[in-house]
Amino acid sequence: MATQGVSAKVSNQGAASTEHDWSKPTAVAIPKEGYFQHEQGNYGPIFPRTPACHGFTIIAKLKPGREAAMRSYADTIENAMKGDPTFLAPLKLHYLKWVLFDVAGETYFMYQGIFDTEFDKYTDDAVALFTLSGVDTAFENLEGFPEDWKTNPPAFIKFVRDHHRPSFMEYGEYPYVSADEIKKALKVKRSLGEMLDQMQ
Repeated sequence: MATQGVSAKVSNQGAASTEHDWSKPTAVAIPKEGYFQHEQGNYGPIFPRTPACHGFTIIAKLKPGREAAMRSYADTIENAMKGDPTFLAPLKLHYLKWVLFDVAGETYFMYQGIFDTEFDKYTDDAVALFTLSGVDTAFENLEGFPEDWKTNPPAFIKFVRDHHRPSFMEYGEYPYVSADEIKKALKVKRSLGEMLDQMQ
């Protein structure tokens, strides 16, 4: 596995520019800083594309008494998706996972996202999406989150970066494959299945 990760460790952008064999599962160890070499982006260091694509893990303290509001926000997103299955499409997501947990009697929120765009573009797109849709962000329930986030994207991004906890290992069973590529492959599979069904 070490040899499979070498090209990804050359630079933070190396994974995006190097062809990878999606059929060979890959694991990559990531330095404590969250990147292999410092490359400055618009808001801070550029985090690399890994076998699991791009992503981040945000851990922040919940405002006291806001657990019910945070949990109800999951319903808000579910209902938005029922109304428009493409609601989150601009974010190029693979997965989102939200977790509430307690530490020393205080409640924390963990947001894990895996997506295809670069870290800062994802946050820029998230601000634009939620501002235009009129849907507020769950992050409003977190301590220290900027109240002016809709008109101050850099403050939103600073909050995300300040609360991001980089992975030190990421694994991909089908490494470096985008969500669009997966959906295209599934469409081909469905079309082939329908064609075979018609031939019977």
